Amino acid sequence: MATSVKQLGANPPKLDSAPSPSLAFETFILPSSNQRVLGPPHQGDTVIPLALRPSTHDDIQVDLDTVIESIKSLQAQDGILTKKLARHGTLLFRGLPIYNAEDFSKFAHAFGYKPHEIIGIVVDRPFLAPNVAPANEAPKEVLIYNHNESPQVPHAPEYIFLYSYRAPAKGGEAPISSSLELFYRARQEIPEFITELAEKGILSRVIYKVDKQYAGGSTLKQAFGKEIRDGDDEATRRAKIEAQIARYRRGKHTTWEWTGDGLVLTHRLPAIRTQPDTMLPTLFTGLAAYYKNAQVNTGARKNVTQQLFGDGTPIPEKFLAHLAKITDEIRVLHKWQQGDVLVYDNIIAQHGRQPWEGEQSDRVVLASLFDGDSVPGAYGIGDWAQVVQALDG
Repeated sequence: MATSVKQLGANPPKLDSAPSPSLAFETFILPSSNQRVLGPPHQGDTVIPLALRPSTHDDIQVDLDTVIESIKSLQAQDGILTKKLARHGTLLFRGLPIYNAEDFSKFAHAFGYKPHEIIGIVVDRPFLAPNVAPANEAPKEVLIYNHNESPQVPHAPEYIFLYSYRAPAKGGEAPISSSLELFYRARQEIPEFITELAEKGILSRVIYKVDKQYAGGSTLKQAFGKEIRDGDDEATRRAKIEAQIARYRRGKHTTWEWTGDGLVLTHRLPAIRTQPDTMLPTLFTGLAAYYKNAQVNTGARKNVTQQLFGDGTPIPEKFLAHLAKITDEIRVLHKWQQGDVLVYDNIIAQHGRQPWEGEQSDRVVLASLFDGDSVPGAYGIGDWAQVVQALDG
């Protein structure tokens, strides 16, 4: 089957004729609130997200098997979709025959990536299909500001798939922004902050407790206790949790302290990393999110994660506020349509979740996380600056 991706142009793209029916993905233009042209260091006329929809010869019906075959065909052609992700940061697929978690799982796996295991998960994500879980179960009033996935722990996914099973009438948009553009702007506007990040990195302190700390949060057992069995005594339980922490392979740069109701884990991590192949620096972080979320969200969520400079000194609020200012200027808010799939290159694109009106059940977004063939490169000074993939376990 012939498969292609047509480029965005001034006029709606036309599907080239072919001797036999075939599926293509053609680009289309979204409203300016949902899509924008990226600034430096991105190539000129690069949009985020790149919006794709299926187009067929002779108006044949598009079925999921054909879509999956086409995705696999594109990826077999030197990873076309992976390269699109590396350029645009985010892809939107619209108009696909994806109706449930199982369909979404099949579509996401067609890209050929390795499913990501979250070690040290901080939110509750029960599996609904192979490598598919709710994106976030936090109450609808809770803002989840732009961030890269899992910036507070050493082991982060390279690719994030989000699927809109149900879209609210008002609110609940998915923020999209470029981590490459964020770094470029920050280096120009707050260079002293970037210098400190490069020299010191980040100390990320994450609290895990036996019981959930907030609605939608995880427990200590969910985070690190997959080997724990009924009947294990306290010493055995702790040893099994510590063995999971060791899978991070961070050595002295990950430490922990047991408390009466859980543990506190401290990582020294790079907030600046480099994109594979291009080696462009990317601000891989949730710093603006912690700042913005704390301003509007109340309760225990504020105290679960704390991030400092790598030497333990506080990060001045003026830097966090400026990161949020830049993010507000460069992001778009994707208005979901039921069935939409957003695919993020997590190394260079940030995501989030806006509050919505109505019922909690009015917005249902599922997530699927994957690892890539390589991890981001180092930018800072010291062995702490290079992240590694966790050990299989």
